[in-house]
Amino acid sequence: MNGTGFGWDRRRFLLGMAAAGAATALPGSGAEPTVSNARKRGVRLGFDNFSIRAFDWKAPQLIEYAASLRVDTLLLSELGVFESLEHGALAAVGESARMRGLELQIGTGSICSTSKSYKQERLGPAADHLRLLIRTARAVGATVARCYLGTRRDRQGPGGIYPHIEETVKVCRAVHSEAQDAGVRIAIENHAGDLQAWELAELIETAGKDVFGATIDAGNATWTLEDPLTNLAILGPHALATGMRDSAVWETDNGAAVMWVNMGQGVVDWNIYLDRFQALCPDCPFVLETCGYAWQHEAEYLKDDWWTPYPRVRANEFARFVALAKRGRKFALPNGRPVGPKSKEMQQRQQKWDLEQSLSYCRNTLGLGLR
Repeated sequence: MNGTGFGWDRRRFLLGMAAAGAATALPGSGAEPTVSNARKRGVRLGFDNFSIRAFDWKAPQLIEYAASLRVDTLLLSELGVFESLEHGALAAVGESARMRGLELQIGTGSICSTSKSYKQERLGPAADHLRLLIRTARAVGATVARCYLGTRRDRQGPGGIYPHIEETVKVCRAVHSEAQDAGVRIAIENHAGDLQAWELAELIETAGKDVFGATIDAGNATWTLEDPLTNLAILGPHALATGMRDSAVWETDNGAAVMWVNMGQGVVDWNIYLDRFQALCPDCPFVLETCGYAWQHEAEYLKDDWWTPYPRVRANEFARFVALAKRGRKFALPNGRPVGPKSKEMQQRQQKWDLEQSLSYCRNTLGLGLR
């Protein structure tokens, strides 16, 4: 135990972090950023701990690492990163972040009790789990807490996604006044193919947009037949948080394929995106959730039976996604990315490289970040 009260060895952690990154260090990443000629946009830059999930770090290590990267915002997107959910321990985490100049946002997973993703036997009633999220955010000092409905699997079955939307609205309404009293706003993510932007916007407006808003995930938009710019146009006015990464999108024999990739390696024109982002949600941070080169998804929209989970897709929005695929190309692994036999260590090296490469691009090419 050291003076931080976190029960971990800061010196040992920093030495381990340096060793993990030595072989993957990037010019312009980490603690030694290169000089950038990009116009500074005045947008806070950060990352979601899911970006480096292979390290299994708890909140203290994540805060230390975020501080070493000089980011502005850290999203702790799962409650499992906290060593304790007792108020005093959570308050100490929040104070540690503030001492390092970090804005904290926190999060959890599904809050929909009918979703295939919600584990009621472990989490209890969904409304109670959302109340726990609100209490945790308040104790840490976070004003935004992220969650989601489910995944694309919830679009299948009787009624498709719409009964799950109704259930999520019920859960949200059950805690509306408690979130309001706590000064915490709930940012619901378009997650893993569960909701198109218009569906999430309707959910937010029905639940109460004074408390509920959106976590915009530009990568997940491409899993629901959306151009990320279309997704932004709809969700931008509701945005409280973000989960950002690039996407490679290209045509296939049966439709289009998607692979999430590092920032600057895909089909999104980020300068256009950020111009609109700043106009629609000027107070929202740009938080990276890099999880590229892992999950390829194919939208087989040229097959009639593929459309069953998407009965209400808007033709003009789908047309923009098709146009995106037509001008896109299949991904290629970036030069310098660690390669080798699959292992925990290799996953760590790749995830760290992907995050730091994307942070470097955001700073030096897009002008993001305050520090």
